[in-house]
Amino acid sequence: MNDKRINTTAETTLNLLLEKAHELREEGRAKQDQEILKKARSLLLEMVATYPDHAEVNYQTGMVHDNSGYPNEAIPYYVKAIDQGLTGANLQRCLLGLGSTYRSLGYYQEAVETLHRGVTEFPEHRGLQIFYSMALYNAKDYKQAMEIVLANLMETTSDEHLQYFKRGISYYAQHLDETW
Repeated sequence: MNDKRINTTAETTLNLLLEKAHELREEGRAKQDQEILKKARSLLLEMVATYPDHAEVNYQTGMVHDNSGYPNEAIPYYVKAIDQGLTGANLQRCLLGLGSTYRSLGYYQEAVETLHRGVTEFPEHRGLQIFYSMALYNAKDYKQAMEIVLANLMETTSDEHLQYFKRGISYYAQHLDETW
């Protein structure tokens, strides 16, 4: 009985710390406030030292490094979180963060591979699709990059001028090299 209560208390403490760190990170990100991000980063570094095998702790630590302008330091935390079995919305965001970070650092093949996994596992996530198209562009796969961007544009726009040409744009998105 006492072991169960200790485990529950430890989980509650971890969840409260994660919630606090997440809130700080989001606030710092939204305000672009490096002092708030520094507090979040310090808290998460303490947490990852205590819980090195916790996927969400590693994911949040990667995110805070990314948000703070330390992309190289973010990568190992993202990779570890994915390897530790991160799932759901956190996995979506982690793949996007890792892929975007690889792309911004010029690791285009890693970006393409990471973001391809993201769009394969989460095909409805438009953010992943657009970042994937940017990585494809950087990898010089211009045709596939344009196809993805045009498809997303036509599926989401309410612009009447684009809607008027929807059939043609949608067709040519898949046949960019076709001429008459």
